[in-house]
Amino acid sequence: MTADDLRETSAALAGRALELPELARAGTVAAYVSVGSEPGTLALLDTLRARGVRVLLPALLPDNDLDWGVYEGEGSLARVRHGGGRMELFEPSGERLGPDAVTAADAVLLPGLAVDTRGMRLGRGGGSYDRVLARLERAGARPSLVVLLYDTEVVEQVPEEAHDRPVHAVVTPSGVRRFGERTR
Repeated sequence: MTADDLRETSAALAGRALELPELARAGTVAAYVSVGSEPGTLALLDTLRARGVRVLLPALLPDNDLDWGVYEGEGSLARVRHGGGRMELFEPSGERLGPDAVTAADAVLLPGLAVDTRGMRLGRGGGSYDRVLARLERAGARPSLVVLLYDTEVVEQVPEEAHDRPVHAVVTPSGVRRFGERTR
């Protein structure tokens, strides 16, 4: 995709996501800052924050678990290299709230490589978000789980392991697809 294509799809994706009732009613949203060719999230994060939503962003820990910090605008992000410099992420530069902070979220926006027609998400293989989902389950937290993807990344089937959990919705530039009956 060209830079213009990325901007257009990111704007469309943000527009679709902001229409979700789950995000309209949320007081706290756990999200992430997109990197590389992932669908852009900054416009969405800024709009949520402008609406008064508390936006939590992850910080990768050495064991691939995630700590969380509050998003205070693009200027509050730090560029952090992980994995011997192979992976660069944008993380919140402020106070760390601990891995359990995510359990306060009303909605969790998850990155992924693909989602299938059952709502199963394929991640990047590091297990960070598998830990987040397990933490939410242990805490009895039931936030809406939403994946942001391009249209071509919604596929017939992804590999599934015993610990994998389905998401509630996938948002693409062309629309929203729900799994199950949850619209909380």
